[in-house]
Amino acid sequence: MSTTQSFPIPIFIDPDRRQKLSATFPQIEQSFRDYWEQRRVPGLALGIVMDGELVYANGFGIQKVSTTTPVTPDSVFRIASMTKSLTAMSVIKLRDEGKLRLDAPAADYVPELAALHYPTRDSVPITVQQLLTMSGGFPQDDPWADRQMAQSEAQLSEWLHGGLSFSNPPGIVFEYSNYGYAILGRIVTNVAGIPYSAYATQNILQPLGMVSSTFDVHSIPPERLAIGHRLEDGEWIEEIPLEDGSFASLGGLFTTITDFSKYMAFLLSAFPPRDDDDSGIPIRRSSAREMQQIARYSGVGSMRQTPDLPAYVSMGGYGFGLAPNIDSILGYTVSHGGGLPGYGTFYRLVPDCGVGVVAFTNLTYSPVGMRVQDALNTLHRMGALQPRTLPVAPVLLAAQESITQLYEKWDDAKAQTLATETFFMDMPLEKRRAQFEVMRAEFGACQSVADLQPENALRGRWIMHCEQGRIEIFMTLSPTVPPQVQYLVITTAKPLSPKLRRAFVRLLKMIDTWDDLQFRVVFAPQVKRQTTQGQLDALRVQYGKLRMGNVLEGDGKTQARVRVLGERGNLDVRVVIDPKSGKVREVAFTRPRETSFVP
Repeated sequence: MSTTQSFPIPIFIDPDRRQKLSATFPQIEQSFRDYWEQRRVPGLALGIVMDGELVYANGFGIQKVSTTTPVTPDSVFRIASMTKSLTAMSVIKLRDEGKLRLDAPAADYVPELAALHYPTRDSVPITVQQLLTMSGGFPQDDPWADRQMAQSEAQLSEWLHGGLSFSNPPGIVFEYSNYGYAILGRIVTNVAGIPYSAYATQNILQPLGMVSSTFDVHSIPPERLAIGHRLEDGEWIEEIPLEDGSFASLGGLFTTITDFSKYMAFLLSAFPPRDDDDSGIPIRRSSAREMQQIARYSGVGSMRQTPDLPAYVSMGGYGFGLAPNIDSILGYTVSHGGGLPGYGTFYRLVPDCGVGVVAFTNLTYSPVGMRVQDALNTLHRMGALQPRTLPVAPVLLAAQESITQLYEKWDDAKAQTLATETFFMDMPLEKRRAQFEVMRAEFGACQSVADLQPENALRGRWIMHCEQGRIEIFMTLSPTVPPQVQYLVITTAKPLSPKLRRAFVRLLKMIDTWDDLQFRVVFAPQVKRQTTQGQLDALRVQYGKLRMGNVLEGDGKTQARVRVLGERGNLDVRVVIDPKSGKVREVAFTRPRETSFVP
């Protein structure tokens, strides 16, 4: 094996990604247009970012009811709490420059917090990171904080001197707090020595070329400003924009789709980790990735829109001004919404796919996030969300080749060079040799070797198709230099005998249509009818009609594990039959290894 390791960087391999994305635009546009009309939103702007570019942008409706100026991608909206990641990025930049510590008490940078009265005697002092991750112990403060945007710095100081009410002790649970982000804005001001809004503008907005983004509503050309509105007695009423003040760090930024797409592109550009130079950007790529990781868990949920649809499972939390999430449709995403008097906004990124969707509206608390989610679901359904593929590291390929050679002809010296010393403590060399020799005798020569499927740079699996069946090999390499084989799992599968295949076919028919009379024809006497019927009925609902796929494991005569392909997902089915009667003695249903969520 080589003594050097070329670290693999995930890449996009589908040359038609952009075309697949473009094919979804008409459907996505219609979805947002329907939302704009049905929700009676004055104006809506949206954009789709892919690979660092704004590839689609549009606008519907009007910026202001009194002028009927149409919304465009260059209309300026207030994005409310979407500002929070800009605040977090400002804090992280100061951290990276060595000017503050995330684990330090916030009182180190905001002296007014030094005399804070905590809810319990054993409460820890609030840290900067707890403020970033919404775990400072403050109560959720919508909509009170939404109206405090214009408060002076003196007023904020007075409130801080007066103390804070806690809903939880600090550092225990997630609870959304605008007040915490107002304090973060004060931290930026105190540490940087200039107002928060000036620091964020000079150090983030300007380097990204966001020339139409500002905290000062008076600097926006009136003909481009999307004025906020509320619906009152069926009529649109204009909201007077709140001034930039001490609470601007929680939601004060005004921007456009064109400008904000640059910010989204920067966050997406943090993925994957790589060797490229990262100078000339607001913060390091590693820091931008750090912002987008779950630092404080917030909850997990599951639901079905209707009983016949797959369950939607979601687990989320909060990073630094961003809300990472993992769900059963899109996988890992990062998002944030915003709501203020006059505005409702939302964006979601899919870092592994290099894609993001954003939408702004000028209607109070408009829940446009659900349409952003619908848009991404459409992209997923139509095959336009293609994640990067991890190339196989040379060190893995070398190990795969060596193991294939050992299968064809065992060599003690080669095996000892390939593996760590501990590898032969779990199974002595002589037993490992016998395992390979018996396997070679039973399965015959290897006819083809499938491509290795890597899990990461040091772990992967592949399948060897042999004369008498298939062999799957899972391998993990050690952290040593050079990496060596430390763990090996071999799973063999013989073709199904006619008797065993018949048992699987009968079982799938029973799943499709339960038959009391057939139950004893298919199953052995020890199998319980009521329990089995409940399982098969549930599978019918979850997976729909099923058909047989590949044999994954087993002797082919009395037991086997088979991949079963369903209309709404796949599952693995393990069956053990009585060797004489051919009836099913045991059956077990498991989630396929590569499937994160079941229907």
